[in-house]
Amino acid sequence: MVRREVPPFGDEKTSLVASLDRHRDAVLWKLDGLDDDQLRRPLVPSGTNPLGLVKHLASIQFGWFCEPYGRPSEWIAWDPEDCDADARIRPDETTADILAYYARAREAADSVIMDFPLDDQRATPPGLGTGEPVSLRWIILHVLEDTIRHAGHLDILRELIDGRTGTFPS
Repeated sequence: MVRREVPPFGDEKTSLVASLDRHRDAVLWKLDGLDDDQLRRPLVPSGTNPLGLVKHLASIQFGWFCEPYGRPSEWIAWDPEDCDADARIRPDETTADILAYYARAREAADSVIMDFPLDDQRATPPGLGTGEPVSLRWIILHVLEDTIRHAGHLDILRELIDGRTGTFPS
């Protein structure tokens, strides 16, 4: 895996995208070398597992980027009766399915980011926000924050599985 760096100089959008990609890559690296059982195994009382976090991160990218911009979406709408539905791996979903879902989400999100200016404003989707307008800049930062937070969760889960830690291989 190529270790991406945020350029020390550059325009705002380039820096934001580089940071988002860096942490998206870290999420994928946390799965590297794990078998299907390890990826699905709940490791904490909440039932969180590595593959479920990746599914959640894919869904939020579809939700935050595609839904407000009227793009094709595979967002798993937030369900107040089952707040973790977007992080639950069904028995019929394979690891390859989830990784492909994550790749499609990244591609769809990147398309929106490239097609619109940072100051473009859209209403937040139901279940993800209040419906108030936010800028694309805010959406990128919000998804970046969520990705970083869950990359940290994945770091802990990976350490519980096999002791491997860190953002990227050294």
